[in-house]
Order: sequence, then C-alpha cells, then structure tokens
Amino acid sequence: MGVWLPEGACQAGPGDATEEAATSICRDPRIRVKESVEERGDMTKLLFFLMFFTTALMAADRSVYDFTLNSIDGQPAPLASYKGKIVLLVNVASRCGFTPQYTALEAVYEKYKEQGFVIVGIPANNFGSQEPGTNQEIKTFCQTKYSVTFPMMSKVSVKGDDKTPLYQFLTDKAANPQTGGEIQWNFTKFLIGPDGHVLARFEPAVTPDSPEVTAAIEKAIAQAKK
Repeated sequence: MGVWLPEGACQAGPGDATEEAATSICRDPRIRVKESVEERGDMTKLLFFLMFFTTALMAADRSVYDFTLNSIDGQPAPLASYKGKIVLLVNVASRCGFTPQYTALEAVYEKYKEQGFVIVGIPANNFGSQEPGTNQEIKTFCQTKYSVTFPMMSKVSVKGDDKTPLYQFLTDKAANPQTGGEIQWNFTKFLIGPDGHVLARFEPAVTPDSPEVTAAIEKAIAQAKK
C-alpha cells in the first residue's frame, strides 16, 4: 500500500504503480489548484481572442450596402441600390464656407455618371449649425442655387451620440483602419467601391474636381470594368 507523505505525495509500495505514477496521481492539492487556475486563465484568454477575432471578421464583412437612409423626400433609400457602382458619399451643408463645392460635385457627377459613378449628398447640421433647414428647404436650395441632380438624402447626424449607423460604420477604425476617424467638418468625402467598401477618404478642403479625387474616381471606374 502507498504511504502518504507530509507534502501530499504518495510513496509507492511493493506491487504498486511506479513511484513516478504514484507521485503524479497523489500530487499536493495546492499544485492542482494552481494548475486549475492557470487553465481557467488560459481559457479566458482564448475566449477573448475568439470574441475579438469574430468581431473583426464581422466588421470586415460589412459594407455601406448594409445601410439604408431616407431620401430627401422621406422615402427609404437602401444604399444596396448602388451595388456595382462607384459612389462618393459627402456630408453637405447649405451655409458652409465649402458649400460652393456643390458646383464641382455636380460637374464631377455629370462627367462620370454614365460610367457607373454616383454622388450621394447627405445633409448634416453637426458643424456650426450650418444646415438648419428642413429637408424640403435643403432640396429647394440645392436645385435652385446649384442645379443639383445627384441623389440627396434626408438630414442626419454624422457625429456625436446620435450619429447615424452609416457614419458609425464609416468612422469606425476597426471596420475601416485606413479611413476611419471622426468627421471633422462638412463636405468630407468617402469614395466607395462597387463592392461597398471604402476606397478613400478626402477631407473637406479637398475639392471634388481636384486631381486627387478625380484620379481616384477614374482608377476605381477602370478597375470596376475589369
């Protein structure tokens, strides 16, 4: 028979298992508790890793096509209707120093719209309260002042606690590491590829007809045709 030792190990007797096996079976309970804690810790780390990995995969699978806005007339406007097109999303305002960019936006839209390109204007009043009007007032302003024909959406929030889900996605650095980050001002531009993923971001001072923007548009159009 085995004899218990003070530290909890087991002395192997004649006919018993080997000393190594007996000692392994009868280890000090304190050691077993320590190993159990370590195993739980390892399992917790694994679960956190799996949760992070799953969240990253879900973020990577999302695109702008997962979101629906309302048109300037109040009708549901799923962005999935633009699948296969190159899209320029722009948060716009009627009383901003960058408001004259509407002229360039319309010109760029007219130039490339027959090649599968569309601009989507998204009014927002987040910066300097420079878009205070109703949707109807915004629509009338854009049509009469700048002859806008590209699609316009209803006013939303692009920053803060009430940020619309589309802009939660666009500014999420986990989903869009290269282009995420808070919107700084009106007329920030996101170029979207035909698969609904963000290709590039242009800050407000970069005009829609700048070589930087038009080159990106033309490159995206060319790649979409391949």
